[in-house]
Amino acid sequence: MIKIMVDSGSDCRDREVCDYFVPLTVNAEGREYRDGIDLDCDMFYYLLTTAEEIPHTSQPSPDAFLQYFKEVKANGDELIYFTLSSALSGTYQSACIAREMAEYDGIYIVDSRNFSHMIVVLAKYAKKLISRGMSAKYIVEKCEELKKRIKVCGCAGTLEYLRRGGRIGKAAAFAGTMANIKPIMSVSPEGTVEAVGKAIGVQRAVQTIADKLKKTRLDEEFPVFSLYSYGEEYTIKLEKKLRSEGYHISERLQIGPTIGTHLGPGVFGISFVEKKQ
Repeated sequence: MIKIMVDSGSDCRDREVCDYFVPLTVNAEGREYRDGIDLDCDMFYYLLTTAEEIPHTSQPSPDAFLQYFKEVKANGDELIYFTLSSALSGTYQSACIAREMAEYDGIYIVDSRNFSHMIVVLAKYAKKLISRGMSAKYIVEKCEELKKRIKVCGCAGTLEYLRRGGRIGKAAAFAGTMANIKPIMSVSPEGTVEAVGKAIGVQRAVQTIADKLKKTRLDEEFPVFSLYSYGEEYTIKLEKKLRSEGYHISERLQIGPTIGTHLGPGVFGISFVEKKQ
């Protein structure tokens, strides 16, 4: 049988999507929490906004993967693991080390080059192909192609968390806050979170994101999701705008600790799949 694995960087809430789930560790206020197991999103964002020191995440060790890889090997199964972007975490590297330790060719590790629910899109697609009787190798090839077409466009509610994470300077964060500048964020082909533009105020940010979608040929086999971190007010505004222009939003999904640590509360945006060229 072919098994699917994701880590908590996927923010996967539906355990039917995956056979194995490996949590990252969130360190906050002197305590360690297993993301997605003993730490939910509401608790995390409370810690993020009230703690004196910004919480941070730690990647799983190779041993965290090895126990599952050995089980898969013993059962004669195959495993496809969709990891959090290797540009955002060392989780991918830990899994690769564990695969070498397991000495089993039936383990496939796919660097999603993405994060959160965009990884779940890959996992669900793989499940669909499994149900059609496709081989693990074929599924990996199809998912490697698909991951290049999964896009996200959003707006950070504040520049403060980018500053605290060392991604922009203090002066830039202060100036952006004073000018009500909202950074428009996306994920690069290399899997990094990057600023691709800016807008003054929420309404302009909503329009910028909507314009991005209008310029895209959507693959209708896959849904369009709205995204938020903590606080849904701006996401609702975005949904209303998109629905008024004829788009169907399949579901509103929350971004969890791994990316929330860097972007903070108030994030809103969309995820979609571009049509194959």
